Amino acid sequence: MANLSTYRKLIVSDLGLIDYKTAWDLQTLLFEERQSADKDDILLLLEHPHTYTLGKTADRKNLLGDEKFLKQRNIAVYDIDRGGDITYHGPGQIVGYPILNLAKWKKDTHKYLRGLEEVIIQVCAYYGLKCGRKEKYTGVWIDDRKICAIGIKVKNWITMHGFAFNVNTDLELFNGIIPCGIKNKSVTSLQAELGEEVNMTEVKKKITEKFKDYFGYTKIKETNILSEKLEI
Repeated sequence: MANLSTYRKLIVSDLGLIDYKTAWDLQTLLFEERQSADKDDILLLLEHPHTYTLGKTADRKNLLGDEKFLKQRNIAVYDIDRGGDITYHGPGQIVGYPILNLAKWKKDTHKYLRGLEEVIIQVCAYYGLKCGRKEKYTGVWIDDRKICAIGIKVKNWITMHGFAFNVNTDLELFNGIIPCGIKNKSVTSLQAELGEEVNMTEVKKKITEKFKDYFGYTKIKETNILSEKLEI
């Protein structure tokens, strides 16, 4: 946990269900702004329509769904600039895009990744689930079932992209890919583990609380940053 020696404010913006490209453009704008300006850190929380994204090191063979599969389920596919392989985004999954200046926290991308994992581990613990890490794989796991995927981009200690936390996610959509390129593991969700649908607003609130505490912010400001920044 960060040392609260200075005042730090986190702006949190809940964008609801938003097209992947629209959110990517917003992230990029905020990310580029931070390269040349000293501004408050931002956490975007949102859901996407059905989308597969392939990171910089992704193997295209891990996209199993053919054109018919993609069309029938209305799934968009994007090649993007984060680390990692292929993953799924969709309704019922809370995606978090932190735009942070790690120079004001810790100049260590590995500790940052472990921090994102810890936030989700603590949220799952609130719901009575014991989650953890796997030595060879980034993300949050319950035994051999991944509940949260993580992939980031960092430039000049400014971050973008982030985590995809399966809450009430339709896990059938993972059948069109080899998630994160890992063949011998499965995926899960809060709903699947608890046996009931979970309130998304409550989960977002818990993510915000744990994120604030772990990364050492002194104040949270909630705002609709999309309406302030973009006309796409």
